[in-house]
Amino acid sequence: MAQATVEEVEATPPRRAGDIVVPVIGFALLGLAALWLIVEFVGQPSQFTEYTLAGLNNGALYALIALGYTLVYGIIELINFSHGDLFMLSTVVSGIVAVTLLGAASTISVGSIVAVFVALVVAMFAAAAVNTTAERVAYRRLRRAPKLAPLITAVGLSFIYQWLGQQSWMSGSAPKNWPSLLRNRSFEVGNVTVPWGTVIVIAVTIPLLLGLTYIVQSTRQGKAMRATAQDQDAARLMGIDVDRTIAFTFALGGAMAGAAGLLWLESVATTRYDAGFKLGLIAFTAAVLGGIGNLNGAVLGGFLIGLIEAWNDGLGLGPNWSNSVVFTILIALMVFRPEGILGNATTEKV
Repeated sequence: MAQATVEEVEATPPRRAGDIVVPVIGFALLGLAALWLIVEFVGQPSQFTEYTLAGLNNGALYALIALGYTLVYGIIELINFSHGDLFMLSTVVSGIVAVTLLGAASTISVGSIVAVFVALVVAMFAAAAVNTTAERVAYRRLRRAPKLAPLITAVGLSFIYQWLGQQSWMSGSAPKNWPSLLRNRSFEVGNVTVPWGTVIVIAVTIPLLLGLTYIVQSTRQGKAMRATAQDQDAARLMGIDVDRTIAFTFALGGAMAGAAGLLWLESVATTRYDAGFKLGLIAFTAAVLGGIGNLNGAVLGGFLIGLIEAWNDGLGLGPNWSNSVVFTILIALMVFRPEGILGNATTEKV
């Protein structure tokens, strides 16, 4: 027994200097960032809190969109680049339903509140239906094709969604402003101004995230999703309808994008056909940052990016540098932890 232990120790390769230096550098950078945040909070607590609230607002929206990326990737390893433009379509559908069809206005009334709630439900179902249709018509036929084929298909669907967004209100590529119940409304807590939009966004986002987690972790369909993600052939042998399970996953991801679309419309009150490109790219970055394929990682990544953007905009280098700061942090994380914050290291199957 002792001899086997000695042989195992001798077979273990010695740790290289880089294996020690890289984590040390990573923890040092985290320490410097934490120190900077503490200094800013002590120096200007009111402004720091307001920027943090703005970051939580945007982070909740990023998290909802990122969940669509991570759900689809986790089950069929597809990066659905059309998901950001599906979110854009959801903003348009929300505006049409709430304002054009149901007459919601910027003044608070029972009718406007009901109209926004109905628009939320319709946007979630519409986005789920569009995403499921895309899976049935396009992605399902390419499931066993080379990975480049569904990736190109996703890019093509993205352009189709953008065209639909341009045609939906017959205004071409010009942005369109909509009445909003939440924009420019706030209340005071001490010296801090708290936007009502932030409160509502977080109040809607948290139950959606908890509900999605419950579906995936505790329901029969969720178990089928996890089994399909592990091994589709084995799942079929166990009697799981793999096609229906994958379609259900696309529906869940689309519903999250639909909810994000309505919340974005109420927060920003503007729709434009190319909004999905930037938001989709940020949400995909959030999924990678947290560990793509991990639901909790997507949520964590979304909130982190929202906070980083807000802190940089108000306390750091300014809005013009936000994207550079976010992607610099992403690149650094990929160097130190390629699988993401909550991701698990995987080995390539051969």
